[in-house]
Amino acid sequence: MQHAVIDIGSNSMRLTIYEVENTNFKILFKDKIMAGLASYVVNGYISEDGIRCAYESLLEFKNTLTLLGICENIHVFATASLRNIVNTEEAVAKITAETGFHIDVITGEEETLLGYSGVMHDIAVESGAFADIGGASTEIAVFSNKSVLFSKSFHVGSLKLYRDCVKKILPGNGSVKRIKEAIHAQLPHRIFDGFVPQEQLVATGGTARSVLKFAKHLGLVPEDSRIVLADHMKAIADLFFNDEDAAADAILKVDPERIHTIIPGFMILRYIAEQFEAREIVVSNYGVREGYLCQKVLTT
Repeated sequence: MQHAVIDIGSNSMRLTIYEVENTNFKILFKDKIMAGLASYVVNGYISEDGIRCAYESLLEFKNTLTLLGICENIHVFATASLRNIVNTEEAVAKITAETGFHIDVITGEEETLLGYSGVMHDIAVESGAFADIGGASTEIAVFSNKSVLFSKSFHVGSLKLYRDCVKKILPGNGSVKRIKEAIHAQLPHRIFDGFVPQEQLVATGGTARSVLKFAKHLGLVPEDSRIVLADHMKAIADLFFNDEDAAADAILKVDPERIHTIIPGFMILRYIAEQFEAREIVVSNYGVREGYLCQKVLTT
């Protein structure tokens, strides 16, 4: 049986189609739209243009699903994109009216636990820390013997930091300082107390996968590896912060879609890894969509 899961994120909207047999699944098809919904939020409200962007993107996915012959078992959820706004109810109602999709706006706690559940289907790690850096929120968990000890969603993300702290495309010295201050404010040192050190930080999301691309671009890790060492993060930081022109050239070559968000996202990831004193960052290809499929679709 085929199931389609659509994730309305703050930076990107993603469609994944799965072939499911009992509790096992495999990915058949993936698509994404860099909608940047967080950039449409002003004074806590998503604008009419932002709502339109969301439902037009969903209609593109709907057309794709129709062409693929999929008209049922379509599951749509939203994270901080629609959760962390004042006019959630109005936005969801308008999007549903335009698309016919029921939108499940999941809580921050749900997002954290679903993201953790998703990566556990991909990576065999008994104990460590987990992070999912999105456009407008970051989810962090700590687990031991596959049991979650701590989980929380924080109101800081790559696109939100870009909007709040950066004046140009790439952050200059002043922007970097503002980003650091915002990260420290939203992720204070005390939240890591009692959970240090963690040997491994399991990371998912577009930022983590992009950082892995840059590690490979710099020849730091083999092409088939999913592990970025703490030492590698310094080399990536040197690329991003030492020469703005070189940084721009590298980003346009490696991951142009994230030209404006990769540096803020990288700074969040590096900060979390440092706070946990993680020796390595393990990047997962699975995340909240796989967790949603397993925990909220296949168990109902």
